This record gives sequence, C-alpha cells and structure tokens, in this order.
Amino acid sequence: MGHDDTAAQRLRLLQDEFTQPVRTGPGDGRSSRPTHAPAPVNLGVVDRIRAAVYEVETHTRSVAPEAGQFTGEESRVYDWARQHTAHLATEQQNAREAIIYRQDLEHAIAAGDTTVVRRHPCPQCGCWGLYWREAAQRAVCVNHYCTDDNGVSNMWELKRLAHDHIARKSAVAQRAT
Repeated sequence: MGHDDTAAQRLRLLQDEFTQPVRTGPGDGRSSRPTHAPAPVNLGVVDRIRAAVYEVETHTRSVAPEAGQFTGEESRVYDWARQHTAHLATEQQNAREAIIYRQDLEHAIAAGDTTVVRRHPCPQCGCWGLYWREAAQRAVCVNHYCTDDNGVSNMWELKRLAHDHIARKSAVAQRAT
C-alpha cells in the first residue's frame, strides 16, 4: 500500500512556522512589564512535536525492537517507522499508518486547518457532514438523524477517523491486487 508524506510535511510546517514566539503589540500601556522574557519558541507546539515523535518511536520499537532509537530530524520519523516495520504483517502496518494518519490530522488542526475532518464520512451514518468541535476535541456529525441515545450528535475521535480511513484504503488496495 502506497503512502504519502503529508504527515511529515505538516510536522515540518509546525516546526518551521508555529514554533516562532508569539508576537504581541505594545499593548495599551497599562500592563506591568514582565519579570521574565518570553520563551524563544512556542512551547506548546514544541511539546506537540516531541509527543508525536515519541509516540511513533515507541510504537515502532514495540513492534520492531531491532529498530533502535530514532535519532534524526523530527519530520523524518514517519519514514524511519515505515522503514523498520515494512516487513511486518499488513495489520501491523495498518496500525502504524493509522497512527501516522491521525497525527497528520492533528498537525493540520494544530496549524488551523480544521477542514481536514470534512474529508471523512461519519462512521455511524456514512454522510459527509463532519466538522471539528474544538471544545470537545472531536469531529461531530451534522446529520440531525445521527445522534446517540440522548439525542446528542455523534462525535468521533481522530483515532477512529484515521483507523476507518486506513481500513478503507487497505481494502481498496487488496481488491486491486
């Protein structure tokens, strides 16, 4: 099954563009001067990048202990994981790809692109009406018939969307051969 490198591109974008310090204006003059200088980079994005690399490295080493420790530029962790797990069974490769795809969605959302969830059908009803609800950190179906037992719209974690996406992609690839 072929793969694209959008997760690596988005991780690189986060690194290059979103780790810059937040610039604020001079204010209204009524605030006190800070006692400490601001962090030279956006620490939230740095933490997100490190957590993503750590998750991929940990998963890879759990299924392929011979992989050793990842030492490289962060956006290359996905190629490293694929290289060290290419020999594994299809199910394990799909699990790896689901992690990478979920992180791709997370990187896009962190960069402000919440439209990435619209490219997925609702796991419950199959309609193409998902949108990102920031407060819940979930994709929500807009189909008013697609609700839970309490009448609340169904919500989906990115993990579920990624798993379903990779499963569909794998099924298409298997049928093509």
